[in-house]
Amino acid sequence: MTPVSDPSSFSSLSKCATKHLNLIYHVDFDRHVLKGKVALTVEVLEDKFSSLTLDSKDLKIFKVSANGQAAQFALGTKHKFKGSPLEITLPFELSRGQHVIVEIEYETSPSATALQWLTPKQTAGKKHPYLFSQCQATHCRTMVPCQDTPSVKHTYYAQVSVPRELVALMSALRDGQEPDPSDSSRVIYRFRQPVSMPSYLIAIVVGALESREIGPRSRVWSEKECVDEAAFEFSETETMLKTAESLAGPYVWGQYDVLVLPPSFPYGGMENPCLTFVTPTVLAGDRSLAGVIAHEISHSWTGNLVTNRTWEHFWLNEGHTVYIERMIARCMESEQLRQFKGIGGWKELQESVKQFGANNVLTNLVPNLHEVDTDEAFSLVPYEKGFALLYHLEELMGGPEVFMGFVKSYIQLFAYGSVTTEEWKNYLFTYFKDKVDILNKVDWNGWMHTPGMPPVKPQYDTTMADACTALCQRWVKAKEEYLASFTEADVKKLNSPQLIEFMALLLQEEPLPLSHVKKMQEVYQLNSVKNAEVRFRWLRICVKAHWEEAVPLALKMATEQGRMKFTLPPLHIK
Repeated sequence: MTPVSDPSSFSSLSKCATKHLNLIYHVDFDRHVLKGKVALTVEVLEDKFSSLTLDSKDLKIFKVSANGQAAQFALGTKHKFKGSPLEITLPFELSRGQHVIVEIEYETSPSATALQWLTPKQTAGKKHPYLFSQCQATHCRTMVPCQDTPSVKHTYYAQVSVPRELVALMSALRDGQEPDPSDSSRVIYRFRQPVSMPSYLIAIVVGALESREIGPRSRVWSEKECVDEAAFEFSETETMLKTAESLAGPYVWGQYDVLVLPPSFPYGGMENPCLTFVTPTVLAGDRSLAGVIAHEISHSWTGNLVTNRTWEHFWLNEGHTVYIERMIARCMESEQLRQFKGIGGWKELQESVKQFGANNVLTNLVPNLHEVDTDEAFSLVPYEKGFALLYHLEELMGGPEVFMGFVKSYIQLFAYGSVTTEEWKNYLFTYFKDKVDILNKVDWNGWMHTPGMPPVKPQYDTTMADACTALCQRWVKAKEEYLASFTEADVKKLNSPQLIEFMALLLQEEPLPLSHVKKMQEVYQLNSVKNAEVRFRWLRICVKAHWEEAVPLALKMATEQGRMKFTLPPLHIK
């Protein structure tokens, strides 16, 4: 295993490794804090071990003990984005192979970046407050003092005290509930996560939640206002899980639940184990945004089971996940759809590279993150540049079945661990040992360590894309007298991904005349489409054409949800 150093963490990675966390939380909605106690079971990796450093950020530390004995502690100088190292001195010395239980009593800050506290007004039900967390990439340290690095994986247990009218869920298996013995107005929920996972996958949500069963190992959770709509939208979850298992191996996490969050959730989805978080913008009413769930399901193997060693190798999580997500589309729909998604992904990569600048080192597949805030580095690049590399290798190695065989074998080999690009590449050469001469011709430096677009553009089947291009060009070239030739049938022939692509192509053209846009609304009725991806593009087409009637609709979309993809420039993708 490569020696561990993580530029995004202060914790002592070569000295010790956390094996288990035991969390106790009291959720305080009045003060917007979690009052907590965490017991870390730490394995010692060196002799004469007597001190360790954990990551923390904006935490109030009250007390630290080691195996029940008081331990001295100090918070180091606060770094501009990494937080403050928590230096702990043990009252004894330990040898390599021994374990110590370090217990810390603490409280989070109301401004903890992992936690979002919503007022009742910001929820669908308008009656109760709501809390959710988002720890990826380096925010777990604002809710738990820990080794906040994907190179360390551990199991966890938790108990969470909340007001009794609310429900708590975590990225773990539900393990029962009981009245809080110290306060009759509260209830304690228990959780256990028996599969080792990195800190960034610890997640909590507390709200007025209900659930519906959507499969033998799946429930969907949300506020009651949208739980039935969500159950309809995610009814194919079990089929997707089985398809993913046929591709990547057994699903090891037991439960696969989906939580639909309030509209302010900033991402499309987050692959928290046992409980995928998704934005309500995926509730399109037509099951068209199954890609979001396919992506998060795929993370159960690439990301959660096999994890990037540091955030510099984030493409290993996301490139492989996009690859498996598109293989699921291939199995459940068609190879043409997978090809079409590849074309769309390449376009989005071009846009992302343009936004960053083609010479920006953050567009490297493997960037250097020394003194770089991981939030600033987050982009589409690891997703789509990563996918493009894997697709290029698939073409060189013998096609989708052959290359998926490698991906499955890679998952089996590195399961429950973390991995670097070098280890991945070494295994690629081992697995395809009879094709090393072909692999040696790949421009690895161009793919991995060079900014901008990849050195090779994959050749995708354009059948589905051609229909979108043809309709786009009809509108662009149409003179006023030809507008009557457009009918509702034009878009009835397109599926949801094609409709999105048609809109995306129009956005790349000069703004359409206002008469064209009004006619488009008249024949296609786009103002009534619920699909957020379509609406997002359609409203931009209207605004570019200076259609004043569209401005209130655009403002409504911009303010009724907080998904970064629809509120920021197109760098962020989740």
